[in-house]
Amino acid sequence: MRRFLRDNGLSVAFGLLFLLTLLGQAFAGNADFNNRQLSNGGAPVGFAEYVTSSDYAVNVTENWQSEYLQFFLFVMATIWLVQRGSPESKSVQDIGLEGDQKQKLGRYTTEKSPPWAKAGGWRTKLYSNSLGLVMAALFLLSWLAMSIAGWSAFNAEQLADLEDPLSWGGYVLSADFWDRSLQNWQSEFLAIGSMAILSVYLRQRGSPESKPVGAPHAVTDQSG
Repeated sequence: MRRFLRDNGLSVAFGLLFLLTLLGQAFAGNADFNNRQLSNGGAPVGFAEYVTSSDYAVNVTENWQSEYLQFFLFVMATIWLVQRGSPESKSVQDIGLEGDQKQKLGRYTTEKSPPWAKAGGWRTKLYSNSLGLVMAALFLLSWLAMSIAGWSAFNAEQLADLEDPLSWGGYVLSADFWDRSLQNWQSEFLAIGSMAILSVYLRQRGSPESKPVGAPHAVTDQSG
């Protein structure tokens, strides 16, 4: 068990942090929702009812979709775009899909290469793009979930105010849906851009997200 925790410490730690913050969001969201209910003359709801509500679902999924969008775009953009001096970027001479030798494909595979990397044909083609495809799928699925949960929450407010509800298509074109999406997207783009630039000049000893402390600023595609 100790070896498993050591070898998987990053995923285990962030998995636990995810569950703890998700639970914390549920309690805080329930309290905030009930405060709004009471101020509008409504009745408070229990914890179980809140965590199965569209209000909670939309608040969770609107963050998930922006995070997966961030990783999808970063994975795809770094194929063709570089930032000289950043450990988040590959070297200028490696722009593009790179050759088989660099990617360890074809005759450059080894005994320990993933089976689909050695298979050739459509399987290797699919596996070669699997990370981007899965990130794109997770983004689209979480964005769809956000649209459905947001539609339900929006219409609940509309009915409470004695106004006509919207269709799903109408909600997807609404200001509420795009406000929820864009306010998350802009923060993700800012974070990615900031990391790419700041890591050129700043260091964090021992982190693979940073260059070695003594590395020149212009060194690219190198972590410490």
